[in-house]
Amino acid sequence: IEINSIEYKIDLKIGNGGFGSIFKAVRLSDGKKVALKFADRSDSDYISVEGHSEPFPSEVILQILANRGPKVPQILELLDWEMKSDHYIMVLECPPFSENLSDFLHLYYGGSISEDIIRVIMKQTTLAAVTCCERGVLHRDIKLDNLLINPYTFSIKLIDFGCGELLKSSPYSEYAGTRQFIPPEFKENGEYYGKPATVWSLGILLFCLVTGEFPSTRDLERLDDNSWTYHSSSAECCKLVCALLQRDPERRCELEDISGHAWFNSSIH
Repeated sequence: IEINSIEYKIDLKIGNGGFGSIFKAVRLSDGKKVALKFADRSDSDYISVEGHSEPFPSEVILQILANRGPKVPQILELLDWEMKSDHYIMVLECPPFSENLSDFLHLYYGGSISEDIIRVIMKQTTLAAVTCCERGVLHRDIKLDNLLINPYTFSIKLIDFGCGELLKSSPYSEYAGTRQFIPPEFKENGEYYGKPATVWSLGILLFCLVTGEFPSTRDLERLDDNSWTYHSSSAECCKLVCALLQRDPERRCELEDISGHAWFNSSIH
């Protein structure tokens, strides 16, 4: 297949769904292994870009913005893309050995991993989330399935900007993403702000990594009054989960403050 006059040889399909189809491929000019994502133009949201008459698929624009500036290895790189008559193709970085975090947990650890590994995963995921927001991107679907992990090095990459939106200072009145990660303020008031919603999603992710499941109503109540604990987790870890999952976004930890939490500077062996 040819994309912007560069030839690629398609290998096996590695993903399929409402988002389109993803294939492993090789760039013939230098043998570089890549992933090709094919998405239907009619199923996509579009963003107008200054200086261009035609709007572009939002997923493409958000990925370009998230990659702009110094390379942050925790965000999957968009290498190239091209618009076709009824679909568009994205040429994406294809990190070796990587698999999604959900598969990794169940394949290697039976759903349960050590706090030290959780800390490594969360530090990188938080950096990816902060970087996206700094670059004007609200990912809006940070979850196990949208994080690739190398099982040997535990390096993380955030993928799939298909539910994302440009970050704005005013509230959002529509939610795109995964049901279990919807922030409570959207359920209660029908609107939410980008950064506090991102903090909530990181909190749900951390809760899932620690316990292997989503929080129950009782868990959320105990998290909100800072009384939640988990038998195999340190006090600092439980404190961070509580700080991220405060029902009131005004009381929730600030996105930029997460990586400075004491838990990231402690170590359990």
